Amino acid sequence: MTLRFGRHRRPLRRHEVLLGAASAVAVVAAIALMGNASASTATGEIRAAGAPNAVRGSYIVVFKDGMVPPTAVDTTARGMATKQGGAVRQTWASAVRGFELRATEKTARRLAADPRVAYVEQNQVVRVLATQPNPPSFGLDRVDQRGLPLDGAFTAPSTAANVNAYIIDSGIRITHADFGGRATFAFNAVGDGIDTDCNGHGTHVAGTVGGSTFGLAKRVKLFAVKVVDCNGAGDIAGIVNGVNFVTRNAIKPAVANVSLGGAASATVDRAVNASIASGVTYAIAAGNENQNACNTSPARVPAAITVGATSQADGRASFSNFGACLDIFAPGVNIRSDFANADNATQTLSGTSMATPHVTGAAALVLALNPNFAPQQVRDSLVGNATPNAVANVGNGSPNRLLFVAQN
Repeated sequence: MTLRFGRHRRPLRRHEVLLGAASAVAVVAAIALMGNASASTATGEIRAAGAPNAVRGSYIVVFKDGMVPPTAVDTTARGMATKQGGAVRQTWASAVRGFELRATEKTARRLAADPRVAYVEQNQVVRVLATQPNPPSFGLDRVDQRGLPLDGAFTAPSTAANVNAYIIDSGIRITHADFGGRATFAFNAVGDGIDTDCNGHGTHVAGTVGGSTFGLAKRVKLFAVKVVDCNGAGDIAGIVNGVNFVTRNAIKPAVANVSLGGAASATVDRAVNASIASGVTYAIAAGNENQNACNTSPARVPAAITVGATSQADGRASFSNFGACLDIFAPGVNIRSDFANADNATQTLSGTSMATPHVTGAAALVLALNPNFAPQQVRDSLVGNATPNAVANVGNGSPNRLLFVAQN
């Protein structure tokens, strides 16, 4: 048997051991740096990039569920943005955990590849949904009776004095006489320093929800959550900021009115869904493009009450969106309500924006009698009590249900 022996090796001297260890550390460090460099140059997708209504240089960054605790959202967002060369405009930790990033598209794509990020979405412009000023109103008279002709009266089961209504819109003229001191300016997501309604749309909506003259819920408490400017324009980030405020601060029982919208947005949908899950009932305008409401946000949110508009003859309004994402119709043509240019001003407008506050007011009336109802129960009550088969030409896929305010 032949034995083979390895070549004899002398013991390493101390300085050779140290040099070897140092070399190993250097190699590990180099590998780590290569990994970091690779991670920092990785890029991801931006949802809705290049959309027609895109806000240039503005992006919505949403964290993965459970990845960043609410208390760490602000610090994490600013750290990520600074590292990549962007800036944080605002952060959210309630309805959505994420932030608005101001940066180049290249920077936004790098953040989209961060393992903590669920997605990055291009910020987009949104607008209030109103058309056709100056004809006579009929909405209140219509919703407390099953059929036509109108009987010239409106009777509600209560005044909803125990309910709180959040108007996510252009603000409210809180000094308007029709609100009787029940309106509060709660939050300004626009950042324009104008804590009132300089557009008029929000005051009109608030009047239909809870004005003592024009409202369904005549003693409801009204809270202005301003998300669009004096021109009726805002963006996705502003809507998310407003919904986040409502989610964090709403006094229950609570309803929220969203008479605005825009292109489909996962972030807006996510925020509204989370707010509804927190216990706030949302009524949302279907939109005024005579198209499928399932193409727009937040009208397509299943947990919300999405509202189409009808005319005085109980036909679907020519402008009203339609489809399976609708829940109910309400009067939305020639609706007279309060306006913002004086404390006794009124205006007549048409749109799904005008139909929606009828449903918000009706939701407040349901909650007044059933303050522990969850949003789904409020929705089921309104849809279940609605007048069936009353609307002509509802549009493909739409439910034929017209809002009815029960007397008890």
